[in-house]
Amino acid sequence: MSQPELPPQTIDRLRASFDAQGLMAHLGASIVDVAPGLVTLRLPFRRELTQQHGYFHAGGTAALADSAGGYAAFTLFPPGHEVLTTEFKLNLLNPAQGDWLEAVGRVVKPGRTLTICQLDVWGVTATRRTHVATGLQTLICIKPRTVAT
Repeated sequence: MSQPELPPQTIDRLRASFDAQGLMAHLGASIVDVAPGLVTLRLPFRRELTQQHGYFHAGGTAALADSAGGYAAFTLFPPGHEVLTTEFKLNLLNPAQGDWLEAVGRVVKPGRTLTICQLDVWGVTATRRTHVATGLQTLICIKPRTVAT
C-alpha cells in the first residue's frame, strides 16, 4: 500500500519554514524525506557538534529530533498554520556517533490543536545504523504571529 503524496504547496511551505530556522542552518541539518505525518532530517558529523568524548552533543541530537517531529506534524496542518513544540521527552539510548545523525519524526496522533509525534534518532555510518535516541513530543497548531527581529 503506497503512502499518499503531499501537495507541492505543503512541501514548499515546509521547506520555507525549515530554511527560516537559524539553528538548523547553524548546525548544518537538512531535510532528507517528507511524507504525510513523517519527516526525516540529517545532521552530518562535525567536530563543532560534539561533546567532550567526541560524540554528537545531546543538545544537537535533541534539536534535530525536535525539528523532525515538528515538521512531521506540520505536514498535516492546514495552510496558514504553523507549529510549536509544547513539550518533548528524549531518551538517549547509545552514544550518538557516526558519519551523520538521522532523525525521524512520525505523527502518532494528529489533532486539530495538539499533535503527538514519535521521535527516533539514528547514528549512521556506511556499515552501521545505531538507534541513539527515542522520545515523544506534543506540538500545537497555531496561526502565525509577527515576530519582532
